[in-house]
Formats: sequence, structure tokens, C-alpha cells
Amino acid sequence: MALKPLHDRVLVRRTESDEKTAGGLIIPESAKEKPAEGVIVAAGAGARDDKGGRIALDVAEGDKVLFGKWSGTEVSVNGEELLMMKESDIMGIIE
Repeated sequence: MALKPLHDRVLVRRTESDEKTAGGLIIPESAKEKPAEGVIVAAGAGARDDKGGRIALDVAEGDKVLFGKWSGTEVSVNGEELLMMKESDIMGIIE
């Protein structure tokens, strides 16, 4: 199944967090926080303005982004857990 976001929504794959601290301690799975970084897998065409024209997105597929801790809705696509969120939930692009 393929999933194409609509309007100003994007589909994000979370990046994995480190399993060790800087001091070398291993972090158990239950204590890990979900990362607030991810890579955009798919993006919509953009929202519409009052006159019906498209407002282009500032992000594109492949961009590594930073988003809010509670942003997005978890969706399962082909057994993979992804996040669907609005572009406005994204705080920035990591370069």
C-alpha cells in the first residue's frame, strides 16, 4: 500500500535514537524517548490559498527534519510505523 499525503501534510519516518549515553551506558527500550527527528518520506502538493492557488511546501522528500515531541499521528504503512503531520508541525530542516 502506498500513502500520498494531501494538501500541506507530510509523511515522516522517525530516525533511530542512540542506544548508549555519552558515558557508555546502554539505554533500555522502555526508557528511550521517541526521537523528534525524522526523514520526510512523502509530501503533499501544498495547501490552497483564498484564490485557489497552491502554496508550495518548504520541505521535500528526503529532508531531515525536527518536529515537536507530540506532533503528528502514527500510521502504519506496509508494517512500518510512520508519522503523518502538517508542515506547520515541523520546526526546521536539519542540514
